[in-house]
Amino acid sequence: MPDTPAAPATAGAPAVEQHTIDHVPETERHGRVRDLFTMWFGTNIAPLPLVTGAMGVQVFHQSFWSSVLAILVGQLVGAVFMALHSAQGPQLGVPQMIQSRAQFGSVGALLIVVVAAAMYIGFFASNIILAGKSLHGLAPAVPVDAGIVLGALGSALICWVGYRLIHTLNKIATWVLGIGILVGLAVVITRGLPDNFFSAGSFTFAGWLATVSLSALWQLAFAPYVSDYSRYLPRTVRTASTFWATYWGSCLGSTLPFLAGTVIGLASPGTDDTVAGFDSAAGSFGPVVLLLFLFSVINHNALNLYGAVLSLITVVQTFRPSWTPRQTARGIVSALVLIGALVIATALSSDFVSSFVNLVLVLLVVLVPWTAINLIDFYLVHRGNYALADLFAPDGGRYGRFNPVALTSYALGILVQLPFVATSLYTGPLVAPLGGADLSWLVGLVVTAPVYYVWARRVAAHATPEPAEIAASDPSPAA
Repeated sequence: MPDTPAAPATAGAPAVEQHTIDHVPETERHGRVRDLFTMWFGTNIAPLPLVTGAMGVQVFHQSFWSSVLAILVGQLVGAVFMALHSAQGPQLGVPQMIQSRAQFGSVGALLIVVVAAAMYIGFFASNIILAGKSLHGLAPAVPVDAGIVLGALGSALICWVGYRLIHTLNKIATWVLGIGILVGLAVVITRGLPDNFFSAGSFTFAGWLATVSLSALWQLAFAPYVSDYSRYLPRTVRTASTFWATYWGSCLGSTLPFLAGTVIGLASPGTDDTVAGFDSAAGSFGPVVLLLFLFSVINHNALNLYGAVLSLITVVQTFRPSWTPRQTARGIVSALVLIGALVIATALSSDFVSSFVNLVLVLLVVLVPWTAINLIDFYLVHRGNYALADLFAPDGGRYGRFNPVALTSYALGILVQLPFVATSLYTGPLVAPLGGADLSWLVGLVVTAPVYYVWARRVAAHATPEPAEIAASDPSPAA
């Protein structure tokens, strides 16, 4: 894989994104690798990581320092996998779910695509609920349901414009939200913390592990679409630069609201709504916090809608290989997803967020083995060299419709996790001996990776050699 300096941005790149799931040709690549830092820093400063960060002290009853350590460990470990996916984008120029056809086959990959789409839609619905509540908190005359609709429409507009606007808004968000949340925390601390702030809670290994898992899973949840936001960069960007820009942007951006959630969870112990607790604890700065979170949710949620749309377009294109969807298709599918998410959000707004956290944990059980297979295949089996034209071939080309090696390894990766899953929807038999900690993600990675590597390497030794270079021309059906 190339490891040369980044190329300058391509002049004249369209403001409104024209591509969907097709390959981005070299002539249309643009941007700089440093944009990935602001992309993932700005994206992660949002209410949902604030709520998730508070769970260490609110749900697992950890002390402040125990929760802080767990959050840091989880972020630093989880972001490794997330950033490794991001580094694939410039090399391939296709969305992550399309690239998964190289491991699972054109039809076999649909299993992952559908799961990813469900997760995106769920994230989108939960975030517009938070947007509605934030807007209602700022302007009580605006009903929560109306706020939900307005927040959803804002995200849909960003999604429709696409890649360039998403990156631009996150450059702004990096400074505005970063400074805003730091000032908000400073105000909370200055106004005084409870006397038992550092003595509340305690360290328990099980609770600490559970907090680590939540923190790591936040990063792993980005894996299915993180390379969608690096695929427009020139192929000449250094792989290491892509990795580190994504890694530190996501790590620092998510750690900040996670730690803020820990502080608010201890500073407002009687408040279940962490966002409302931040508003109250910040005093006169509270409305500013709500306004920043409203912008954050709308901005962040555009990524969930964008990912859902690309996933659903991938499903349709699998059965209509000759179809090359463009911007109009993205707009139509966005509208359909928007309507469906609004129905879900307005019907379940009272308790959807708490229920959704458990649903995401279950969905991640089926995404973790995919992460292991995808990374092992890209970095160790095929070493970044794929026949891109075959990813769009009606019969899957050399990758076929189904890849039994990947699908069997994937099924095994799910099965080994089940005894370690800890959610309200399902709890495995080995959770209690671990004191309630959910280590399913770690078990899934540790088991799936070596199994797939050994098996795939044996099959690759007898397969048709991969191309020496990734195709530079557009391999999509329109080419």
